[in-house]
Amino acid sequence: MKLNEIEKKKTLILGFGREGQNTFLFLRNLFPEKVFCLADEKELIDFSEKEKGLISSELNSKKIKIHFGKDYLNYLEDYDLIIKSPGISFKKISKSILPKITSQTNIFFDNFEGKIIGVTGTKGKSTTSSLIYSVLKDSGMKVYLAGNIGKPVLEFIFKKDSVFVYELSSHQLYSLRKSPSIAVFLNIYPDHLDYYKDFNEYVSSKKNITKYQGKEDYLIYNINDPIVKNIAEESEAKKIPIRGKYYDLNIDAAKKVAKIFKIPEENILKSIKEFKPLEHRLEFVGNFENIDFYNDSMSTIPQTTILALDYFKNKIQTLILGGSDKNLDFKELANKIDNSKIKTLIFFPVTGEKIWKEIQKKVKFNHFFVNNMEEAVKLCYLHTDKDKICLLSPACASFTNFKDYKERGNLFKKNIKKFFNERKSL
Repeated sequence: MKLNEIEKKKTLILGFGREGQNTFLFLRNLFPEKVFCLADEKELIDFSEKEKGLISSELNSKKIKIHFGKDYLNYLEDYDLIIKSPGISFKKISKSILPKITSQTNIFFDNFEGKIIGVTGTKGKSTTSSLIYSVLKDSGMKVYLAGNIGKPVLEFIFKKDSVFVYELSSHQLYSLRKSPSIAVFLNIYPDHLDYYKDFNEYVSSKKNITKYQGKEDYLIYNINDPIVKNIAEESEAKKIPIRGKYYDLNIDAAKKVAKIFKIPEENILKSIKEFKPLEHRLEFVGNFENIDFYNDSMSTIPQTTILALDYFKNKIQTLILGGSDKNLDFKELANKIDNSKIKTLIFFPVTGEKIWKEIQKKVKFNHFFVNNMEEAVKLCYLHTDKDKICLLSPACASFTNFKDYKERGNLFKKNIKKFFNERKSL
Protein backbone atom coordinates (compact mmCIF):
# COMPACT_ATOMS: atom_id res chain seq x y z
CA MET A 1 0.00 0.00 0.00
CA LYS A 2 1.37 3.39 -1.03
CA LEU A 3 1.58 6.07 1.64
CA ASN A 4 -0.85 8.43 -0.10
CA GLU A 5 -3.52 5.70 0.03
CA ILE A 6 -3.31 5.56 3.83
CA GLU A 7 -4.26 9.22 4.11
CA LYS A 8 -7.67 8.50 2.58
CA LYS A 9 -8.55 5.51 4.77
CA LYS A 10 -10.12 5.26 8.20
CA THR A 11 -7.08 3.75 9.92
CA LEU A 12 -6.57 1.75 13.12
CA ILE A 13 -3.15 0.90 14.53
CA LEU A 14 -3.54 -2.48 16.23
CA GLY A 15 -1.03 -2.94 19.04
CA PHE A 16 0.58 0.09 20.64
CA GLY A 17 3.93 -1.33 21.73
CA ARG A 18 7.30 -0.37 20.27
CA GLU A 19 6.36 -0.97 16.63
CA GLY A 20 2.83 0.43 16.95
CA GLN A 21 4.14 3.64 18.46
CA ASN A 22 6.77 3.93 15.74
CA THR A 23 4.07 3.46 13.09
CA PHE A 24 1.86 6.10 14.69
CA LEU A 25 4.63 8.70 15.02
CA PHE A 26 5.76 8.12 11.43
CA LEU A 27 2.23 8.51 10.05
CA ARG A 28 1.45 11.47 12.31
CA ASN A 29 4.48 13.26 10.87
CA LEU A 30 3.22 12.57 7.34
CA PHE A 31 -0.43 13.34 8.05
CA PRO A 32 -0.54 15.89 10.91
CA GLU A 33 -4.31 16.42 10.73
CA LYS A 34 -5.46 12.85 10.16
CA VAL A 35 -7.48 11.09 12.87
CA PHE A 36 -6.12 7.67 13.81
CA CYS A 37 -7.42 5.01 16.15
CA LEU A 38 -5.14 3.15 18.56
CA ALA A 39 -6.11 -0.29 19.90
CA ASP A 40 -4.27 -2.33 22.50
CA GLU A 41 -5.01 -4.99 25.11
CA LYS A 42 -3.41 -2.82 27.79
CA GLU A 43 -5.46 -0.24 29.63
CA LEU A 44 -4.33 3.39 29.40
CA ILE A 45 -3.18 3.33 33.02
CA ASP A 46 -0.73 0.50 32.23
CA PHE A 47 1.33 2.50 29.73
CA SER A 48 4.48 4.37 30.78
CA GLU A 49 4.26 8.02 31.73
CA LYS A 50 5.89 9.03 28.46
CA GLU A 51 3.42 6.92 26.47
CA LYS A 52 0.46 8.28 28.46
CA GLY A 53 1.67 11.80 27.75
CA LEU A 54 1.73 11.13 24.01
CA ILE A 55 -1.73 9.56 24.06
CA SER A 56 -3.23 12.31 26.23
CA SER A 57 -1.91 15.14 24.05
CA GLU A 58 -3.41 13.48 20.96
CA LEU A 59 -6.72 12.91 22.73
CA ASN A 60 -6.83 16.55 23.76
CA SER A 61 -6.40 17.63 20.15
CA LYS A 62 -9.06 15.09 19.09
CA LYS A 63 -6.69 13.53 16.57
CA ILE A 64 -6.98 10.00 17.90
CA LYS A 65 -9.56 7.58 19.21
CA ILE A 66 -8.59 4.75 21.53
CA HIS A 67 -9.84 1.24 22.12
CA PHE A 68 -7.81 0.00 25.08
CA GLY A 69 -8.44 -2.97 27.37
CA LYS A 70 -9.88 -6.46 26.99
CA ASP A 71 -12.43 -5.46 24.32
CA TYR A 72 -9.84 -3.89 22.02
CA LEU A 73 -10.61 -6.28 19.14
CA ASN A 74 -14.34 -5.54 19.09
CA TYR A 75 -14.06 -2.49 16.83
CA LEU A 76 -12.10 -3.78 13.85
CA GLU A 77 -15.12 -3.83 11.54
CA ASP A 78 -15.39 -0.04 11.85
CA TYR A 79 -12.13 0.66 9.99
CA ASP A 80 -10.97 0.55 6.36
CA LEU A 81 -7.34 -0.18 7.16
CA ILE A 82 -5.76 -1.99 10.12
CA ILE A 83 -1.99 -1.75 10.62
CA LYS A 84 -1.25 -4.75 12.86
CA SER A 85 1.77 -5.20 15.11
CA PRO A 86 3.54 -8.58 14.83
CA GLY A 87 2.81 -9.67 18.41
CA ILE A 88 -0.95 -9.97 17.89
CA SER A 89 -1.84 -13.44 16.61
CA PHE A 90 -4.07 -13.78 13.56
CA LYS A 91 -5.89 -16.49 15.53
CA LYS A 92 -7.55 -13.67 17.48
CA ILE A 93 -8.91 -11.98 14.35
CA SER A 94 -11.94 -13.11 12.35
CA LYS A 95 -11.43 -14.04 8.68
CA SER A 96 -13.70 -11.23 7.49
CA ILE A 97 -11.18 -8.70 8.84
CA LEU A 98 -8.08 -10.18 7.15
CA PRO A 99 -8.38 -8.26 3.83
CA LYS A 100 -8.17 -4.98 5.75
CA ILE A 101 -4.94 -5.87 7.54
CA THR A 102 -1.50 -4.64 6.61
CA SER A 103 1.71 -4.22 8.57
CA GLN A 104 4.69 -1.95 8.94
CA THR A 105 6.65 -4.50 6.91
CA ASN A 106 4.15 -4.37 4.03
CA ILE A 107 4.15 -0.57 4.02
CA PHE A 108 7.95 -0.52 3.92
CA PHE A 109 8.18 -3.05 1.08
CA ASP A 110 5.60 -1.14 -0.97
CA ASN A 111 7.32 2.24 -0.61
CA PHE A 112 11.07 1.70 -0.18
CA GLU A 113 12.95 2.32 -3.45
CA GLY A 114 16.28 0.75 -2.54
CA LYS A 115 17.35 -2.91 -2.46
CA ILE A 116 16.09 -5.16 0.36
CA ILE A 117 17.99 -8.17 1.70
CA GLY A 118 15.49 -10.18 3.76
CA VAL A 119 16.75 -12.74 6.28
CA THR A 120 14.59 -15.36 7.94
CA GLY A 121 14.89 -18.69 9.73
CA THR A 122 13.64 -20.08 13.00
CA LYS A 123 17.10 -19.52 14.45
CA GLY A 124 20.19 -17.58 13.40
CA LYS A 125 18.55 -14.69 11.58
CA SER A 126 19.76 -11.97 13.97
CA THR A 127 23.39 -13.04 13.75
CA THR A 128 23.19 -13.52 9.99
CA SER A 129 21.53 -10.13 9.45
CA SER A 130 24.16 -8.40 11.59
CA LEU A 131 26.99 -10.21 9.83
CA ILE A 132 25.68 -9.33 6.35
CA TYR A 133 25.27 -5.71 7.45
CA SER A 134 28.84 -5.59 8.80
CA VAL A 135 30.37 -7.08 5.65
CA LEU A 136 28.49 -4.68 3.35
CA LYS A 137 29.14 -1.67 5.57
CA ASP A 138 32.87 -2.45 5.81
CA SER A 139 32.98 -2.50 2.00
CA GLY A 140 31.78 1.12 1.90
CA MET A 141 28.19 0.48 0.86
CA LYS A 142 25.30 2.66 2.02
CA VAL A 143 23.52 0.02 4.10
CA TYR A 144 21.06 -0.06 7.00
CA LEU A 145 20.01 -2.75 9.47
CA ALA A 146 16.50 -2.99 10.91
CA GLY A 147 13.66 -5.31 11.79
CA ASN A 148 13.81 -7.58 14.85
CA ILE A 149 17.51 -6.93 15.35
CA GLY A 150 17.59 -3.21 14.60
CA LYS A 151 15.32 -0.20 14.58
CA PRO A 152 11.70 -0.20 13.33
CA VAL A 153 11.76 0.17 9.57
CA LEU A 154 9.62 3.15 8.64
CA GLU A 155 12.26 5.75 9.46
CA PHE A 156 14.34 4.29 6.60
CA ILE A 157 11.58 4.40 4.02
CA PHE A 158 12.84 7.50 2.17
CA LYS A 159 16.52 6.49 2.04
CA LYS A 160 16.86 5.98 -1.69
CA ASP A 161 19.83 4.37 -3.42
CA SER A 162 20.64 2.29 -0.35
CA VAL A 163 20.63 -1.34 0.72
CA PHE A 164 18.49 -2.47 3.59
CA VAL A 165 19.17 -5.65 5.61
CA TYR A 166 15.84 -6.68 7.11
CA GLU A 167 15.58 -9.45 9.69
CA LEU A 168 12.12 -10.95 9.09
CA SER A 169 10.26 -13.00 11.67
CA SER A 170 7.40 -15.31 10.75
CA HIS A 171 5.00 -12.71 12.21
CA GLN A 172 6.33 -10.02 9.87
CA LEU A 173 6.22 -12.39 6.91
CA TYR A 174 2.68 -13.67 7.58
CA SER A 175 0.82 -11.10 5.49
CA LEU A 176 3.72 -10.03 3.25
CA ARG A 177 2.68 -9.59 -0.39
CA LYS A 178 6.07 -8.70 -1.85
CA SER A 179 9.34 -10.57 -1.38
CA PRO A 180 12.84 -9.04 -1.05
CA SER A 181 15.14 -8.98 -4.06
CA ILE A 182 17.67 -11.01 -2.06
CA ALA A 183 16.19 -13.56 0.36
CA VAL A 184 18.19 -15.58 2.90
CA PHE A 185 16.39 -18.63 4.32
CA LEU A 186 18.39 -20.35 7.08
CA ASN A 187 16.25 -23.10 8.61
CA ILE A 188 12.80 -23.96 9.88
CA TYR A 189 11.83 -25.81 13.06
CA PRO A 190 8.54 -25.99 14.99
CA ASP A 191 8.15 -22.71 16.91
CA HIS A 192 5.47 -20.23 17.96
CA LEU A 193 2.85 -22.95 17.91
CA ASP A 194 0.93 -20.94 20.51
CA TYR A 195 0.64 -18.18 17.87
CA TYR A 196 -0.23 -20.21 14.75
CA LYS A 197 -2.99 -22.74 14.11
CA ASP A 198 -0.40 -25.41 13.40
CA PHE A 199 3.10 -25.96 12.05
CA ASN A 200 1.89 -25.82 8.45
CA GLU A 201 0.63 -22.27 8.96
CA TYR A 202 4.00 -21.31 10.44
CA VAL A 203 5.79 -22.79 7.41
CA SER A 204 3.40 -21.01 5.05
CA SER A 205 4.24 -17.72 6.75
CA LYS A 206 7.98 -18.25 6.34
CA LYS A 207 7.50 -19.19 2.67
CA ASN A 208 6.49 -15.58 1.86
CA ILE A 209 10.14 -14.51 1.90
CA THR A 210 10.51 -16.08 -1.56
CA LYS A 211 6.90 -16.54 -2.72
CA TYR A 212 6.81 -13.29 -4.73
CA GLN A 213 10.38 -13.35 -6.03
CA GLY A 214 11.02 -13.29 -9.77
CA LYS A 215 13.76 -14.63 -12.03
CA GLU A 216 16.02 -11.62 -11.43
CA ASP A 217 15.94 -12.09 -7.63
CA TYR A 218 18.17 -14.29 -5.46
CA LEU A 219 17.31 -16.96 -2.90
CA ILE A 220 20.16 -18.03 -0.61
CA TYR A 221 18.92 -21.14 1.19
CA ASN A 222 20.03 -23.95 3.50
CA ILE A 223 20.18 -26.98 1.23
CA ASN A 224 20.50 -29.31 4.25
CA ASP A 225 17.14 -28.28 5.72
CA PRO A 226 14.50 -30.45 3.96
CA ILE A 227 11.61 -28.00 4.40
CA VAL A 228 13.68 -25.01 3.25
CA LYS A 229 14.98 -27.05 0.32
CA ASN A 230 11.41 -27.93 -0.76
CA ILE A 231 10.36 -24.28 -0.55
CA ALA A 232 13.41 -23.26 -2.60
CA GLU A 233 12.50 -25.74 -5.34
CA GLU A 234 9.20 -23.89 -5.84
CA SER A 235 10.88 -20.47 -6.07
CA GLU A 236 11.45 -18.64 -9.38
CA ALA A 237 14.51 -16.84 -8.00
CA LYS A 238 18.15 -17.63 -8.77
CA LYS A 239 19.04 -20.23 -6.15
CA ILE A 240 22.27 -20.19 -4.14
CA PRO A 241 22.64 -23.08 -1.64
CA ILE A 242 24.43 -22.70 1.72
CA ARG A 243 25.57 -25.27 4.26
CA GLY A 244 26.77 -25.46 7.84
CA LYS A 245 25.71 -25.43 11.49
CA TYR A 246 25.56 -22.52 13.87
CA TYR A 247 27.98 -19.76 12.85
CA ASP A 248 29.24 -21.71 9.84
CA LEU A 249 25.78 -21.35 8.26
CA ASN A 250 25.62 -17.65 9.13
CA ILE A 251 29.08 -17.06 7.70
CA ASP A 252 28.31 -18.93 4.47
CA ALA A 253 25.13 -16.88 4.02
CA ALA A 254 27.01 -13.60 4.52
CA LYS A 255 29.68 -14.67 2.01
CA LYS A 256 27.07 -15.52 -0.60
CA VAL A 257 25.32 -12.14 -0.20
CA ALA A 258 28.63 -10.28 -0.39
CA LYS A 259 29.54 -12.07 -3.63
CA ILE A 260 26.29 -10.90 -5.24
CA PHE A 261 27.61 -7.36 -4.63
CA LYS A 262 31.04 -8.38 -6.00
CA ILE A 263 32.90 -7.63 -2.76
CA PRO A 264 36.46 -9.05 -2.92
CA GLU A 265 37.07 -12.29 -1.01
CA GLU A 266 39.81 -10.81 1.19
CA ASN A 267 37.49 -7.98 2.28
CA ILE A 268 34.72 -10.45 3.14
CA LEU A 269 37.05 -12.63 5.23
CA LYS A 270 38.45 -9.60 7.07
CA SER A 271 34.96 -8.36 8.01
CA ILE A 272 33.90 -11.82 9.19
CA LYS A 273 37.03 -12.18 11.31
CA GLU A 274 36.41 -8.82 13.00
CA PHE A 275 32.69 -9.45 13.58
CA LYS A 276 31.71 -9.59 17.25
CA PRO A 277 29.10 -12.33 17.89
CA LEU A 278 25.79 -11.28 19.43
CA GLU A 279 25.02 -11.80 23.09
CA HIS A 280 23.00 -14.77 24.38
CA ARG A 281 23.96 -17.08 21.50
CA LEU A 282 26.51 -19.61 22.76
CA GLU A 283 28.15 -16.66 24.46
CA PHE A 284 31.19 -17.52 26.58
CA VAL A 285 30.61 -15.82 29.93
CA GLY A 286 33.97 -16.82 31.39
CA ASN A 287 35.86 -19.39 33.42
CA PHE A 288 35.00 -19.19 37.10
CA GLU A 289 36.36 -21.70 39.63
CA ASN A 290 37.64 -23.64 36.60
CA ILE A 291 34.09 -24.03 35.22
CA ASP A 292 33.32 -22.72 31.73
CA PHE A 293 29.97 -20.91 31.71
CA TYR A 294 28.07 -20.40 28.43
CA ASN A 295 24.98 -18.27 27.92
CA ASP A 296 22.68 -19.57 25.15
CA SER A 297 19.52 -17.84 26.40
CA MET A 298 18.42 -17.17 22.83
CA SER A 299 17.86 -20.93 22.48
CA THR A 300 14.06 -20.91 22.74
CA ILE A 301 13.28 -24.18 20.93
CA PRO A 302 14.50 -27.75 21.54
CA GLN A 303 16.38 -28.00 18.23
CA THR A 304 18.81 -25.20 19.10
CA THR A 305 19.59 -26.79 22.46
CA ILE A 306 20.28 -30.07 20.62
CA LEU A 307 22.67 -28.19 18.30
CA ALA A 308 24.40 -26.67 21.35
CA LEU A 309 24.86 -30.15 22.85
CA ASP A 310 26.35 -31.34 19.56
CA TYR A 311 28.62 -28.28 19.41
CA PHE A 312 30.13 -28.91 22.86
CA LYS A 313 30.06 -32.72 22.51
CA ASN A 314 30.62 -34.36 25.93
CA LYS A 315 32.01 -31.35 27.83
CA ILE A 316 28.66 -30.21 29.27
CA GLN A 317 28.04 -31.40 32.82
CA THR A 318 25.28 -29.01 33.91
CA LEU A 319 22.38 -27.86 31.73
CA ILE A 320 19.70 -25.29 32.58
CA LEU A 321 16.38 -25.84 30.78
CA GLY A 322 12.75 -24.74 30.77
CA GLY A 323 10.56 -21.68 30.47
CA SER A 324 7.20 -20.72 29.01
CA ASP A 325 5.23 -23.24 26.97
CA LYS A 326 4.83 -22.82 23.19
CA ASN A 327 3.33 -26.30 22.68
CA LEU A 328 6.65 -27.72 21.50
CA ASP A 329 7.69 -31.38 21.51
CA PHE A 330 10.65 -32.25 23.76
CA LYS A 331 11.02 -35.97 22.93
CA GLU A 332 14.06 -35.54 20.65
CA LEU A 333 15.78 -33.26 23.17
CA ALA A 334 15.06 -35.71 26.00
CA ASN A 335 16.59 -38.54 23.99
CA LYS A 336 19.66 -36.40 23.30
CA ILE A 337 20.07 -35.65 27.02
CA ASP A 338 19.54 -39.32 27.92
CA ASN A 339 22.48 -40.27 25.71
CA SER A 340 24.79 -37.46 26.84
CA LYS A 341 27.40 -37.16 29.60
CA ILE A 342 25.35 -34.50 31.39
CA LYS A 343 25.07 -35.15 35.15
CA THR A 344 22.97 -32.24 36.43
CA LEU A 345 19.74 -30.77 35.06
CA ILE A 346 18.23 -27.55 36.42
CA PHE A 347 14.67 -26.75 35.37
CA PHE A 348 12.61 -23.55 35.22
CA PRO A 349 8.80 -23.60 35.12
CA VAL A 350 6.53 -24.26 33.39
CA THR A 351 8.09 -26.62 30.88
CA GLY A 352 10.70 -27.98 33.29
CA GLU A 353 8.33 -30.67 34.52
CA LYS A 354 7.28 -31.44 30.95
CA ILE A 355 10.88 -31.95 29.80
CA TRP A 356 11.77 -34.04 32.84
CA LYS A 357 8.85 -36.40 32.19
CA GLU A 358 10.26 -37.08 28.72
CA ILE A 359 13.65 -38.12 30.11
CA GLN A 360 13.72 -41.87 30.70
CA LYS A 361 17.01 -42.70 32.45
CA LYS A 362 16.27 -40.50 35.43
CA VAL A 363 18.50 -42.36 37.82
CA LYS A 364 21.66 -41.00 36.19
CA PHE A 365 20.84 -37.31 36.70
CA ASN A 366 20.87 -34.88 39.57
CA HIS A 367 17.84 -32.73 38.87
CA PHE A 368 16.46 -29.59 40.48
CA PHE A 369 13.45 -27.34 39.95
CA VAL A 370 14.05 -23.64 40.56
CA ASN A 371 12.05 -20.41 40.35
CA ASN A 372 14.78 -17.84 39.82
CA MET A 373 18.22 -17.48 38.30
CA GLU A 374 19.91 -16.99 41.66
CA GLU A 375 18.91 -20.51 42.73
CA ALA A 376 19.97 -21.93 39.38
CA VAL A 377 23.46 -20.43 39.43
CA LYS A 378 24.10 -21.54 43.03
CA LEU A 379 23.36 -25.09 41.95
CA CYS A 380 25.68 -24.72 38.95
CA TYR A 381 28.63 -23.98 41.23
CA LEU A 382 27.75 -26.84 43.57
CA HIS A 383 27.24 -29.52 40.92
CA THR A 384 29.71 -28.76 38.11
CA ASP A 385 33.21 -30.22 38.22
CA LYS A 386 36.38 -28.41 37.24
CA ASP A 387 37.15 -28.22 33.50
CA LYS A 388 33.50 -28.90 32.63
CA ILE A 389 30.82 -26.70 31.06
CA CYS A 390 27.72 -25.23 32.63
CA LEU A 391 25.31 -24.24 29.85
CA LEU A 392 22.15 -22.14 29.94
CA SER A 393 20.28 -23.33 26.83
CA PRO A 394 16.62 -23.39 27.90
CA ALA A 395 14.92 -24.78 24.73
CA CYS A 396 11.97 -22.57 25.68
CA ALA A 397 10.84 -18.95 25.65
CA SER A 398 11.51 -16.95 28.79
CA PHE A 399 8.20 -15.35 29.67
CA THR A 400 7.24 -17.48 32.70
CA ASN A 401 10.00 -16.05 34.90
CA PHE A 402 11.66 -13.34 32.84
CA LYS A 403 10.77 -10.35 30.69
CA ASP A 404 12.58 -11.80 27.68
CA TYR A 405 15.59 -13.91 26.68
CA LYS A 406 17.90 -10.91 27.21
CA GLU A 407 16.89 -10.49 30.85
CA ARG A 408 17.26 -14.24 31.39
CA GLY A 409 20.76 -14.27 29.89
CA ASN A 410 21.86 -11.11 31.68
CA LEU A 411 20.71 -12.45 35.05
CA PHE A 412 22.63 -15.65 34.37
CA LYS A 413 25.82 -13.65 33.70
CA LYS A 414 25.24 -11.32 36.65
CA ASN A 415 24.73 -14.13 39.15
CA ILE A 416 27.73 -16.12 37.90
CA LYS A 417 30.00 -13.18 38.71
CA LYS A 418 28.15 -12.35 41.93
CA PHE A 419 28.53 -15.84 43.41
CA PHE A 420 32.11 -16.14 42.23
CA ASN A 421 33.02 -12.96 44.12
CA GLU A 422 31.09 -14.07 47.19
CA ARG A 423 32.74 -17.49 47.26
CA LYS A 424 36.18 -15.95 46.67
CA SER A 425 35.78 -13.68 49.70
CA LEU A 426 34.95 -16.54 52.08
